[in-house]
Amino acid sequence: MNIRVRHQAMVRSLRRNGTLTVADLAKALGVSRRTVLRDISSLRDEGFVIHSEAGRGGGLRLDPQSLQTSARLAVTEVFALLISVAAMRAAGNLPFSGLADAGLAKIEQALPADKVRDLRRFLDCLYVGKLSPLVDISDIKAIEPALLPAFETAFLQRLQLSFQYCDAKGAATSRIVEPQALLILPPLWYLVAWDASRKDFRHFRMDRISSPQYLEHSSFRRRHVLFADGVSPMRDNLR
Repeated sequence: MNIRVRHQAMVRSLRRNGTLTVADLAKALGVSRRTVLRDISSLRDEGFVIHSEAGRGGGLRLDPQSLQTSARLAVTEVFALLISVAAMRAAGNLPFSGLADAGLAKIEQALPADKVRDLRRFLDCLYVGKLSPLVDISDIKAIEPALLPAFETAFLQRLQLSFQYCDAKGAATSRIVEPQALLILPPLWYLVAWDASRKDFRHFRMDRISSPQYLEHSSFRRRHVLFADGVSPMRDNLR
């Protein structure tokens, strides 16, 4: 059980049971008393109000009104939220856009400085537009969940990506590319990448990509991508 999952389990146990001893929590979570005490200290730093009551019948008690005040979201989680808002806005069907923007702003303000820096670098690679009505989307599939975490590392560290790609005719190929941008043309999403073997940019539909993996020690330079009219940086769609 990793630290984040353990913290969540500890908070749930305290909410459900009222007061628990350190020994109770240690047994329930399968960890040492020292680990429980360290976790309690970390949870308090995050904003949870946890009272310690000495003596028989005492123990640890979570204030029922206590809430976590620091964000524990990964960059990819925040990025996924931002992408969703931008994609809906690009498609012209985002209700309550003002509330969505305000909520996202609060999330960004609560992030640590290093995560904010990574998030902004990630956002700089994202573009949105509208899909031509002539494009056939009858074969659209779900995007593999593993893509976004792999893309995060590849984009932030500028590492090459390898993956399997199935084109419109069903032909499967292995690709190694330099990821340059993500393009959202709702409902289709594309990876825009430099393909060194073809010495040109290529657009890969993300629902046709599988088995993504970034390659260690394969750094590359950022290239300028020219987009068609009507495509704009995501930042312009979040204002």
